Amino acid sequence: MAEQPLPGWRFVSFNETEVEKLPGKTHYWHCKPGMVRDTNLMFVRAQLPPGEAHTFHFHPKMEEILYVLSGTAEQWVVTEKRLMIPGDSLYLPVGIVHGTYNTGSEVLDFLAVLSPAKSQGPVTVEVSDQEPWKSLRA
Repeated sequence: MAEQPLPGWRFVSFNETEVEKLPGKTHYWHCKPGMVRDTNLMFVRAQLPPGEAHTFHFHPKMEEILYVLSGTAEQWVVTEKRLMIPGDSLYLPVGIVHGTYNTGSEVLDFLAVLSPAKSQGPVTVEVSDQEPWKSLRA
């Protein structure tokens, strides 16, 4: 059977997202390369149980926007910490180290948009084992 071409546009219900279960987090992909014919966006809903995190990392060729739906995020940008609550957002330019930690008692539910979706090299570079980030939350 021939493979169907990807659509140029697409409605995606929550039940139709591409689910990515990782240790301590679940990603629900609404848009990324491979879901539609041509996109320069990645759009994901992330859920982190209490105590879990997207540890310190950066995106070498992507900018990102985070938007909190529910829960509380201990959000780090380089070495600055802020608490984010529902309705708060954060813009991150290319290459900025950041980390999102759920220090609350409920699931942290947030959206992330990254662009451009297509670039050479790694999407994410982890740095939580390097200084100064290794010691920031100690």
